[in-house]
Amino acid sequence: MLSINPQLSIIDITHKIENYDVAHAAFVLKSVFREFPKGTIHLVAMNGTSNITDGFIGVKHEEHIFLGPNNGILSLLFETEPGIVVQFADIHLKESTFPAKDILAPIAAKVASGAAIHDFGGPLGQFRKMVPRHVKANKKEITGHVIRIDNYGNLITNIEKTVFDKLNPGKFRIKFSREILTHLHQTYDLVEPGDCFAFFNSLGLLEIGINHGHGGDLLGLRYDSPVFVEFITETNIIE
Repeated sequence: MLSINPQLSIIDITHKIENYDVAHAAFVLKSVFREFPKGTIHLVAMNGTSNITDGFIGVKHEEHIFLGPNNGILSLLFETEPGIVVQFADIHLKESTFPAKDILAPIAAKVASGAAIHDFGGPLGQFRKMVPRHVKANKKEITGHVIRIDNYGNLITNIEKTVFDKLNPGKFRIKFSREILTHLHQTYDLVEPGDCFAFFNSLGLLEIGINHGHGGDLLGLRYDSPVFVEFITETNIIE
């Protein structure tokens, strides 16, 4: 990319995505892309040679541009349909064992230098999609799942603070593995080492774990494990 335009500012978000883990890649990019200026080009190098990849696409959403393989990963970034999706034309593609470098990087550099993604292909009505796990919520309970385990073993769920705040009558039980918590904490260190914690993190998602311990291993939880928030009302107490 720098050989095309030496003035480009290139920022590595991460090179530590688990191998072949599309959900991990999508979670990281979805969590951080809004921290970059509008107009940023995000290059996604994930499973580009997979047999489910149907070419390469450019997507414009919330004034950010995403370039990546058409294998479903980009669909996991958005809650709504993106405004523009472009299928890159064959003339811009080549046989490659490293398409992120040989195909997407040159297009990214040219778009960052002033070209439009439409210059490299035409509109794509439907791109490959994956369906993420959604919470189930009612006045009695929220049922969510672990969507990420970080390097410390802390478990991030898909239970959003906005949903919790809307339904919470004041008393609740957070249930996971064999543990039950009845209140939220502000951060990891407000419980003793070895004790469980639960709080809403900077992403607005419920995070659980064990202070100074690997929550995933010690609690027997992994990606997609269920987590429950049970709301306590007077009716529940009578029952």
